[in-house]
Amino acid sequence: MRWTREELAFRAGVSWPAVAQIESGRRTHPRPATLSALAEALGVTIDYLVRGVPGDAPMLEHVALVYRNDDEFASSVTRFVTEGIERSEAVMVVTRPANIELVRGSLGRSERRVQFVDSETWYAEPAVTLTAYRDYASAKLEGGAPWVRVVGEPAWTGKTAAEARRWGRYESLINLAFASWPVTVLCPYDERSLQPKILSQARATHPETLAGGVPAACPDYVPPDGFVLDAGA
Repeated sequence: MRWTREELAFRAGVSWPAVAQIESGRRTHPRPATLSALAEALGVTIDYLVRGVPGDAPMLEHVALVYRNDDEFASSVTRFVTEGIERSEAVMVVTRPANIELVRGSLGRSERRVQFVDSETWYAEPAVTLTAYRDYASAKLEGGAPWVRVVGEPAWTGKTAAEARRWGRYESLINLAFASWPVTVLCPYDERSLQPKILSQARATHPETLAGGVPAACPDYVPPDGFVLDAGA
């Protein structure tokens, strides 16, 4: 890739002087939005752009919540969301309408600072959902949010065994797609209605599980290269 400064500036949507100052070292502390735009245009991570090597310390926090009743869901998710609000993070909750109302009722006035989305419309197709989350996170980070916090509960109702496996691979790929992003994702799984295979899959695709409001390493976690490439997963 051999772009001129002018072409890189155009593709990234930043000014040519900004690119020139960064290249020459005169601007030593570019804004996060500028770094993000340049990294996206070049097809690399911000860490690679700054350091010249791939990042070795993932930022993503990907946590599974296997809940047994409405109270456990509401208390766990409300605590998770409230922490994000207190830290001025961008917060989105994607779940079914009944669970949205549980969280809204627990948050009170703070619910105005959270974006709520029906999981039935959001989780239509793995590739589309992955892109939607990436677009949301990019927009919030470029808008100045220090971190992005998401509650994402797929709509499992009516899914065939093959579709469930595809969504399992999607959950595993989250660990790669957002590894270097300042993002925390909490994925609730309803123990009352989901098949044991899906719950087992959840534990295999999330590095951490939430227990008593505290994330802990999941002993059943399988890294993406092992999970996605396993034809039996």
